[in-house]
Amino acid sequence: MNIYDWDDTIYRGDSTFDFIKYLLVKRPKTILNLPLIAYSGLLYGLKKMPKQEMKENIFHMFQHVKDMEKMVDEFTRSHLDHVKKWYILQQKGDDLVISASPEFLIQSFCDKLGIQYVMASPVDIHTGKYYGLNCHGEEKVRRLKEKYPDARIDSFYSDSYSDSPLAKLAKEAYLVKGDQLEKWIE
Repeated sequence: MNIYDWDDTIYRGDSTFDFIKYLLVKRPKTILNLPLIAYSGLLYGLKKMPKQEMKENIFHMFQHVKDMEKMVDEFTRSHLDHVKKWYILQQKGDDLVISASPEFLIQSFCDKLGIQYVMASPVDIHTGKYYGLNCHGEEKVRRLKEKYPDARIDSFYSDSYSDSPLAKLAKEAYLVKGDQLEKWIE
């Protein structure tokens, strides 16, 4: 099986950030969350707030969106052009996407692309609260081993060395820089 990170790997840019911007435009009531976003970003930047708490504060805006499922579907349909062509050309039926972005968002993209294996951060679509750990770094490996204990990773792709724990498990690993794939070197 091949395993892929999502943001800046398969998807050009950060899908969560793009979705937040989309909601701010399409559902103006979410602007009420801007002070909390700014405050949380400042505290996180000063290392006074953990990443998951900062993200929950950003995702608090979901409470202002009564039709979140519709917004997710519209957003993912409108942003399918952000999927990089190199991935489409090599996509296989047993590909697995593992992402720190909210699972409901990544699942929507993957459903539209025919990717059936997905793991991402467990975030409630209506409250923005996590109901598990942020799927990042070592947590990706833990969750992979929990769900697929016998998984053999042929190739792994990511834009970030924070995914080194997964890269070490793969026969081959690639660092994605834009549309360029480079051998993973640490």
